[in-house]
Amino acid sequence: MMPTPVILLKEGTDTSQGVPQLVSNINACQVIAEAVRTTLGPRGMDKLMVDGRGKATISNDGATILKLLDVVHPAAKTLVDIAKSQDAEVGDGTTSVTLLAAEFLKQVKSYVEEGLHPQIIIRAFRKATQLAVKRINEIAVTVKKDDKQEQRSLLEKCAATALNSKLIAGQKGFFSRMVVDAVMMLDELLPLKMIGVKKVQGGALEDSQLVTGVAFKKTFSYAGFEMQPKKYENPKIAMLNVELELKAEKDNAEVRVKSVEACGGSIQTSVGSLTDDVLGQCALFEEVQVGGERYNFFKGCPKAKTCTIILRGGAEQFMEETERSLHDAIMIVRRAIKNDSIVAGGGAIEMELSKYLRDYSRTIPGKQQLLIGAYAKALEVIPRQLCDNAGFDATNILNKLRAKHAQGGMWYGVDINNEDIADNFQACVWEPSMVRINALTAASEAACLILSVDETIKNPRSSVDAPPAGAGRGRGRGKPHAF
Repeated sequence: MMPTPVILLKEGTDTSQGVPQLVSNINACQVIAEAVRTTLGPRGMDKLMVDGRGKATISNDGATILKLLDVVHPAAKTLVDIAKSQDAEVGDGTTSVTLLAAEFLKQVKSYVEEGLHPQIIIRAFRKATQLAVKRINEIAVTVKKDDKQEQRSLLEKCAATALNSKLIAGQKGFFSRMVVDAVMMLDELLPLKMIGVKKVQGGALEDSQLVTGVAFKKTFSYAGFEMQPKKYENPKIAMLNVELELKAEKDNAEVRVKSVEACGGSIQTSVGSLTDDVLGQCALFEEVQVGGERYNFFKGCPKAKTCTIILRGGAEQFMEETERSLHDAIMIVRRAIKNDSIVAGGGAIEMELSKYLRDYSRTIPGKQQLLIGAYAKALEVIPRQLCDNAGFDATNILNKLRAKHAQGGMWYGVDINNEDIADNFQACVWEPSMVRINALTAASEAACLILSVDETIKNPRSSVDAPPAGAGRGRGRGKPHAF
């Protein structure tokens, strides 16, 4: 007699478990990596995404692309999350972190299919990540902070490396100087919100400028203002929370907050008691024409160290992408100030770690040997992708790199300009070591997380495809839906 099947879950609940579930999750992550794969590096392509409302965004920033993709697959979402966390933590390296995580999974997929227990893989990956981070800390080069000139050139090189893969790579010298100037103006804590970015359409990229202080669109006018001088030195500034004219409140609110932080002084709700102690001041106030707009500049604010970058450029999407690129560069410069050790980019550090882990894996017995070897092979995805995106012969260049690293050339990476390999430390392709450490740990965490899931249970109601309740009613006279 057949035993009666026990039904625990509601009818229509979708469950999948075991090895097929794991493999399907790994495949979903490969798809996500495919979406951002071609954006890596100085020769990376850009993506044009159009959202539901028809707004177009052009970007090659991994985090921005993944945010706009609107991923619904539960396992693939973890890759989107690590890209976001990398963006929030260090600002750059969002594409690399996604590629690494997907490649880690791709390398162990065959082992999973053969029935190797996921926990063994996870243990090997954790070990490999520890070793890799230890190795980065050993070989990273520390820059002396006391030598201001040297520190500045280091920061500019880090900013230029971050901007290399962006749309504005052609003007990276101009913008990396601007970004370093902007970050240097901040106080010890380097608060990001003290760097304002204003976009003004028109003009060339080189017309962008950095204002030492607060700048905002002119939001107030009064009778006879054309006759007034457009420049005041050491003016007193009264900040009033009073409606002086009927105008959009948004503009005024923005101005208020910015000025108060910068100028000292306090907001007044009436004009009755304007004494010296409640007034703010700055070294120079001027009104300047920028593009089609009049802008007010408050320079030399005593209280807060703040600055505003005014971006110029043609299309709106182009300026938005420039702003995102500058955000990445600013974050990198902040990181480099706080952690003053750097490594060479362009696939050099990945090749070195790959060689180190491959050598290490040969010294240990058991399954760990295969898995740490797989981890080492996965690291080569970064230099390989850099070559593919530039149209080089990846196999040829990777063979050269392996040989060079085996001979001890530890900073050798891909040379994009000459289709060859080069010492990227000499070529000044530098990144804060923090970026790489964060990328490795985040990617390995995500890979371990996906490997440790062996069952997905989806409630029928929460599935996206189910029509909302009552969707079939309300057509009257029983007419069928026209599909």
